[in-house]
Amino acid sequence: MRHILGISAYYHDSAAALLSEGHIVAAAQEERFSRKKNDERFPRHAVAFCLQQAGLTEADLDAVVFYDKPIIKFTRMLESYLAVAPSGWLTFPRALPGWLGEKLNLPFTLRYEIPGLRPEAPVLFSEHHQAHAASAFFPSPFEEAAVLTVDGVGEWATTTIGLGRGNEVKILKELKFPHSLGLLYSAFTAYCGFRINSGEYKMMGLAPYGEPRFVDLIYDHLVDVKEDGSLHLNLEYFHFLKGLRMTNKKFDNLFGGAPRIAETPVEARHMDIARSIQTVTEEIMLRLARYARDETGMQNLCMAGGVALNCVANGRILREKIFERIWIQPAAGDAGGALGAALAVWHMYEEHPQARVIVQPDAMQGAFLGPEFSDDEIEAVLQDHQAVYRKLDKEGLLDEVANLLADQKIVGWVQGRMEFGPRALGHRSILGDPRSPQMQSLLNLKVKFRESFRPFAPAVLRERAAEFFELDEQSPYMLFVATVHPNQRLETPTSASGFDRLRQVRSRLPAITHVDDSARVQTVTAAQNPVFHALLKRFEAKTDCPVLMNTSFNVRGEPVVCTPNDAYRCFVNTEMDYLAIGNFLLERAAQPHVGVKPSFHPVPD
Repeated sequence: MRHILGISAYYHDSAAALLSEGHIVAAAQEERFSRKKNDERFPRHAVAFCLQQAGLTEADLDAVVFYDKPIIKFTRMLESYLAVAPSGWLTFPRALPGWLGEKLNLPFTLRYEIPGLRPEAPVLFSEHHQAHAASAFFPSPFEEAAVLTVDGVGEWATTTIGLGRGNEVKILKELKFPHSLGLLYSAFTAYCGFRINSGEYKMMGLAPYGEPRFVDLIYDHLVDVKEDGSLHLNLEYFHFLKGLRMTNKKFDNLFGGAPRIAETPVEARHMDIARSIQTVTEEIMLRLARYARDETGMQNLCMAGGVALNCVANGRILREKIFERIWIQPAAGDAGGALGAALAVWHMYEEHPQARVIVQPDAMQGAFLGPEFSDDEIEAVLQDHQAVYRKLDKEGLLDEVANLLADQKIVGWVQGRMEFGPRALGHRSILGDPRSPQMQSLLNLKVKFRESFRPFAPAVLRERAAEFFELDEQSPYMLFVATVHPNQRLETPTSASGFDRLRQVRSRLPAITHVDDSARVQTVTAAQNPVFHALLKRFEAKTDCPVLMNTSFNVRGEPVVCTPNDAYRCFVNTEMDYLAIGNFLLERAAQPHVGVKPSFHPVPD
């Protein structure tokens, strides 16, 4: 098989990924094209992009691989409904039509969606956690490693521990539904008024404002955690087997009230709940990591699954030095399952697999696997909008943008191929000066249109990261939280609590320093991210600060921008100051469309 297309779809975060001769050619989430957040539909736009990027047609594909085994998943759902019958009478009839339609007959569905696929090209299926494990190990820089996957649920598995070596990932241990760390965290996410599968980041961001006063309550009533990290949920407090809610009245009574309604004020109780479940999650992840090391004898760890995006827990594993090195799939959630399914077939199910080629620093190419646009394509879009712009050479653009950032302007930054995964890593980013005390709240409220408590991430030159953060490891994918270096921190009063702590200037980089002195760090190298690295170097030369504030180029409720059209519309309908797209620089105040009704509609979380 030369060309293998991986697909994830029909649950959330659908995506497509294409391998040619084992090389990752392209990967993208459907939401970036459809503009529907967490789009679960078949990724027809993402498939079309992948084929176009490779210069292929559907007839050139040698196999299509789906990231799940739907019959096994349907069996699990059916058994679960029967186990609690008749309590599931509300949810089962809603789920059944989809299963009797596209999901159970996926070979037909996939051939219908990819009509040019040759009859002899097989449609294959990977187990969900096998796809996660493959996405974690095969692109990693390790010859051998322990592999840990943790999420809500696949078919039956919710957590697996495996061993990756050569062309094989062998699953050694698994935890099965309904006992799931991912579902436990999601239950608390929903209870605190955030949306499941997208609000977990908010829980992480909210946690440092609170105190872990509910930790013992969680251990005493909700979850029994063993030394190996396996867990058993007390289902008396959960409702996800029986209905549309994650939790029930007994859960509400345990935590002092009904679930928070979205958009209502966040209380101190919610902060404490967020801190408590984050503390429990970190402890479980630490135990799982230690057990994975002991079970495999490996010194390297690879991770994937939605819980592997909990960068605070990842930072704890790193600081505890359980493993010598850790590598986490940047698209660790379901989108990355499309890539993992294709990789699993290439490495493990080829009749005569070739020896695995290990790429340094990894095979993900910085996660820059999406579309890019030429200056001619960008200019055509700008002209269509009657935009006011200047075209510069790359050196001139870098100098001007560095000056603007040093002058504390907010700049939209669109360069090169779009990122695969949830993080903007300097190709579809909004950038700001981390030294500004006002930048965090300004960007949250006037640009991102999101909650004021949410922190922003620093992008730092790899060669100077250890001067600013207690981190001396590669972190190109923004998947580790580290403490701001003591040399950068400032004394702050200890009397403030809750959101009052937002107003405290905690470090010389206040825009990226969270209230617990932490930051979700992205390290940037010239080899993986040359244009963004060059911008950081220019900013460093002007300010002696090798750090920029970096957040994704979108507003709340919208996917990260993909095309020049997406970028321009988002730019003029927020209060960012400038847009640097390709070699073009635009000032918002000069645009004819400033203040028009947005083409996007931010929705409450």
